[in-house]
Formats: sequence, C-alpha cells, structure tokens
Amino acid sequence: MEYLSTTQIAQKWGISSRRIQKMCIEKKIPGVMRIGNYWAVPADAEKPKDGRIKSGRYIKLKKKQ
Repeated sequence: MEYLSTTQIAQKWGISSRRIQKMCIEKKIPGVMRIGNYWAVPADAEKPKDGRIKSGRYIKLKKKQ
C-alpha cells in the first residue's frame, strides 16, 4: 500500500496540512498511521465530509458549565 504525507494529501484535496493533521488525530481518515512525528495517509483514502458546518452557516455552540 502506498502512503502519502499530510502535505501531499493537503495539495491533493485542496485543504490545509494542519486540517489533515486534525483529521488524523480525530481518526476521520481510515488507514492512517503515525510514524514518529509524521502521519502516513493511504494514497487511495477518500476525503471525509466536513462536519464543522452543517447548514451552510456557522452554528454557535453553548458551553457546558
């Protein structure tokens, strides 16, 4: 299986490298591996849906007290 770096996947998907890292930490990309300080993402991985925006506008979340 071929793996790509977060930078390479970010260019392929058109989003930031930091966003890819966050997706890896949150386990939203299947098959990712941590190698030392780097993430290895399968080359054939599909871009997950962006769950941050639900309705096309930002939703303000209430803080728990």
